[in-house]
Amino acid sequence: MSTSSTNTALNPLATIEIETAPNPTAAVIWLHGLGADGNDFVPIVRELDLTVAPAIRFVFPTADTRPVTVNGGYVMRAWYDIFAPDLVRREDEPGLRTSQAQIEALIAKERARGIAANRIVLAGFSQGCAMTLQTGLRHPEKLAGLMCLSGYLPLASTIAAERAAANQHTPIFMAHGRQDPIVVLGRGEQSRDALLALDYQIEWHEYQMQHSVCQEEVDDIGHWLQRVLA
Repeated sequence: MSTSSTNTALNPLATIEIETAPNPTAAVIWLHGLGADGNDFVPIVRELDLTVAPAIRFVFPTADTRPVTVNGGYVMRAWYDIFAPDLVRREDEPGLRTSQAQIEALIAKERARGIAANRIVLAGFSQGCAMTLQTGLRHPEKLAGLMCLSGYLPLASTIAAERAAANQHTPIFMAHGRQDPIVVLGRGEQSRDALLALDYQIEWHEYQMQHSVCQEEVDDIGHWLQRVLA
């Protein structure tokens, strides 16, 4: 595996890249959670069973810094502001849309490097999960899949009007910890049910964990990636 650092052209996001083999034909853009950075999920690549998968470029961007209201205005890496623990009563729509544009730029970069949109997976944990749904459901070209870990659907009231038909049947992997105290299981279930009501294809997983990732989940992610990128 090789690693490198790059930037996007739109309010440049630093990224870490890992290629599982030379000349990748697929890409996974993996978005971190609140307060983390692009390094957060790099170690998981080595734990994934990708034995029958094609060569994949994993792209791990780092969000901009901004004050986060729920954390007393502390400035940290965040895709958008969070105003209250319930996450959805009041949402940072400008922040969500700005980060969406930055992630779209990452998709465009992979397209320019020769990877078709339907060979690109968007993935994310917590806030990164929210951004995966925010961006992926609106993306005008079909993506390979959306991997949504321990998060929720943001701006839920707008998705029916804004969603792109191209990704109506894109596989969506959703996973959540039963003991999650940050994004409670019920919030994830509400997001799942909202997407099912719009006829999206959801593969739902629950694990005995809190706001984290467990080995069983990593195994399931590897199997899912092999399927959607086969």
